[in-house]
Amino acid sequence: MEPSSDQFIRYLATERGLSDAYQLSVRQTLDALAHWVKARTTSLPDLGTDELAAFLSQRKKDGLNAASLRITTVHLKIFFRWLVIKGKLERDPAEPLLAPRPDQTLPETLHASELVKLMESIDPSLPLGRRDLAIIELFYSSGLRLSELCKARLEMMDFEEGFLRVTGKGGKTRIVRVGNKAREAISNYLANERPGLVGKKTVSHIFISVRGTALSPDRVRQIVKERAALAGIDQNVYPHLLRHSFATHLLEGGADLRVIQELLGHADISTTQIYTHVDRHHLKSVHKQFHPRG
Repeated sequence: MEPSSDQFIRYLATERGLSDAYQLSVRQTLDALAHWVKARTTSLPDLGTDELAAFLSQRKKDGLNAASLRITTVHLKIFFRWLVIKGKLERDPAEPLLAPRPDQTLPETLHASELVKLMESIDPSLPLGRRDLAIIELFYSSGLRLSELCKARLEMMDFEEGFLRVTGKGGKTRIVRVGNKAREAISNYLANERPGLVGKKTVSHIFISVRGTALSPDRVRQIVKERAALAGIDQNVYPHLLRHSFATHLLEGGADLRVIQELLGHADISTTQIYTHVDRHHLKSVHKQFHPRG
């Protein structure tokens, strides 16, 4: 399988232009399949739909959840379809495979009062207070992904209009709104703290470390977690939780789902629709709390 796997990964990189992360994900699936095939002393042309179904069943026993199995199934489908197109196989054994339904898990969120508590607990006059406050304000104001915040540069920000241009998944660019509170926090940080962090290796990233380099995703996760702990918030707080909170609070406030889709950078409205389940849960809890016969 190795020559075909290598050629397919090169195809994803050069002809499809897919990200390194996606290539790595596909590579892991194909390596697992190759190991499974080798253990059964069979070969790629001898694989049928039953064998691939058995492989997926084994992956499930190994601990893969429904979402991971769904991704693995997609990897198999695009790999075997490519093999048929290239004339390496006569038929596509993966075509009949059915991907498992993803688990309907609702995203965690923070209550608006907890977010206020978090942001008000950060003292801008203390070292790195302005930077950390600006980070959390921007996450909640604009619903950014962690990677988008880490890659944000000064030239991407329009302070006068209150917009930030970000590059999201698949290299797609979108414009996000930056609220007044977030703008104030970022401006304060840029004017009064960032200049003191600038070093020889500094480029134009908005958020930088004490060494003057761009903040890594791991460091930003740590900052959010530490700030939440200092604020006395018991819930596990992480960057994507702030993104979920951003979307949920917009929906609860009456925002249109299509607008939220655009702001989050979701390619498919079905990805955004999970927040409608959160909203229904919120409505149910409010009804139960305040209705005399709830």
